[in-house]
Amino acid sequence: MSRHLLVPVDGSPLSNRALAFAFEEFDDVAIVALHVLDPTDPGYSSPTDVSVKTEPPRGSDEWHERAAEEEERIFDDARELASDYGGEFDTETAVGAPAREIVDYAEENEIDHIVMGSHGRTGPTRLLLGSVAETVVRRSPVSVTVVRD
Repeated sequence: MSRHLLVPVDGSPLSNRALAFAFEEFDDVAIVALHVLDPTDPGYSSPTDVSVKTEPPRGSDEWHERAAEEEERIFDDARELASDYGGEFDTETAVGAPAREIVDYAEENEIDHIVMGSHGRTGPTRLLLGSVAETVVRRSPVSVTVVRD
């Protein structure tokens, strides 16, 4: 019987490390990489893209377009990382508050384990574990492995 792992991805170094950890540590698993589009997030420009000075209004068509482009980049990077391990995974997208969407996905699907980074790219809001990781650990119906730097 194959196990089902959920790995939330947001393009941060730690979410990539969590995906690598999943490939390194778990055999015979089906991995789902979940990206959550958060309409309350100030923007989806790349953290290294200093050319983007202003963000479109949250929830606007332009915001969704940029978010979709960023998501495709995140999944492409994840696929490249997976190819280093000879691994495969499915991709899923959710819209909403990241912690809630991660927990809901685990509850509504046959997820046996969550592997996630201790914090993502939301710099000022990350304290200790990070608000998303901490909430997922507290509310998850399954075991959670938190990957730290």
